[in-house]
Amino acid sequence: MNALEIVNLRKSYPGTGQVLRGVTLPVPEGSIMALLGLNGSGKTTTLRVVMGLAPFQHGSIALFGAGIDPPAPGHRNLLGAVLDEPLYFDWLSPRDFLVLNGRLRGLDRRTAAERTEEILVFFDLYSRRHEPIRTLSTGMKKKVSLAAAVLHRPRLLVLDEPFEGIDPLAARDIRETLQVMSSRGTTVLVTSHILDTVERLCTDIAVLHDGRIALQCGAEELRPRAASLERTGGGDLEAVFLELVSTSARKIPPEFLS
Repeated sequence: MNALEIVNLRKSYPGTGQVLRGVTLPVPEGSIMALLGLNGSGKTTTLRVVMGLAPFQHGSIALFGAGIDPPAPGHRNLLGAVLDEPLYFDWLSPRDFLVLNGRLRGLDRRTAAERTEEILVFFDLYSRRHEPIRTLSTGMKKKVSLAAAVLHRPRLLVLDEPFEGIDPLAARDIRETLQVMSSRGTTVLVTSHILDTVERLCTDIAVLHDGRIALQCGAEELRPRAASLERTGGGDLEAVFLELVSTSARKIPPEFLS
């Protein structure tokens, strides 16, 4: 069974034309799926449509077999998300914000409080638990956002650039958390430009280019696919990605930089 089934998704914005031109993307249950693409390729738009935060003009989306247009009862509680621009009640402390999120996701008061204490310790936020979120660093805010997304143990976790702006230790903790959640049945759909992390973390890869899925495969298929491409010169994810999305000749730096 697929946790998420996107079929022929089309999305346009007024004045900018069509962003998604027929995206079809099955996301297997329990997988960690990377959605890769250049800036402006439509990755964030796709995630926002899945989250129900943006309308779409054509196609269908099903979450664990149920369509999301209109969303089924309890649809939002199946999802957790870290968006490209996380939204906070930034006058709240991390502790109060997380407890509030847990309650909104259906957790009882005691469970929300207990899980909040555990997740604050895990993400090294406990010493700052009573300070306003607006006083935290970018990396700490990202960790608060991820903590809020996983507190209710969602069945599908949607992450837009979760590794951007955080230190290597925090990135390792997040990567290991996602692997544990996946092993226990949570499905993860993640965008990232950090291809080395994607190779180590993800079980499945999809490349979004020119409004369509240019490639979808299991991570174990990357090396033979790379080896079959004429200009890769190697067998890694970066080679495959660049071959798929490069539409112009390689740029030469201006002479004054040489």
